[in-house]
Amino acid sequence: MTPTADNLLVIENLQVAYGAVQVLWDVSFALEKGAVTCIVGSNGAGKTTTLNCLAGVLKAKAGRILLRGRDITGLLAHQRVAAHISLVPEGRRLWPGMSVEENLLMGAFPRSLRPHARDNLARVYEMFPRLRQRRHQLAGTLSGGEQQMCAIGRGLMANPELLMLDEPALGLAPKLVDEIFEFVARIAKTGVTVLLVGQNIQEVLQISQYGYVMETGRIRLQGTSEELMDNPIVREAYLG
Repeated sequence: MTPTADNLLVIENLQVAYGAVQVLWDVSFALEKGAVTCIVGSNGAGKTTTLNCLAGVLKAKAGRILLRGRDITGLLAHQRVAAHISLVPEGRRLWPGMSVEENLLMGAFPRSLRPHARDNLARVYEMFPRLRQRRHQLAGTLSGGEQQMCAIGRGLMANPELLMLDEPALGLAPKLVDEIFEFVARIAKTGVTVLLVGQNIQEVLQISQYGYVMETGRIRLQGTSEELMDNPIVREAYLG
């Protein structure tokens, strides 16, 4: 995707390494405002590393990350949350001994977000009525699907302009996968830009408008979701 004024985030020649081991090599892509964009690829391709770098959890070795044209490459993780970038990590990462509502409120922990916490909580409960019903229940006792709803809800508590989801369907039954992706589509319709990462390419492409295929730390293919679904390389390598 060529960067344009309609892009919320532009990544230019991003490189990331774990010590002496380089994981991302000159990764470049752009996210259109209000769209669902996906990064797909096999396990170990560098998808999670990409999200962690965009969230500020990992430091870029080289390259630039531009948010609305502003260079945020040097911002720390908490500063990126304040810039309305939220990451819902793989495995949900809830606090199991805290209630659902306490977990959600942790998503609005930064001082700048606290005045809006109750309003945002009401919006999360409106989107996920099941969380309202279980708001006093310990997060560790929820089902897998409910835990994923709680993790997404926590991400929404920061009023994100960009919501990044790392393998939100992992380990869920097919019916719950459909339900989670319906929520993702609803979130995008509110104007939130969504970056979705997943191994199950067919599922992820069905909900996204544009996608990037990552292999061994590099972007190998890109196109609209329809183009990627019809691409013979993608069909042979990932869709059987």
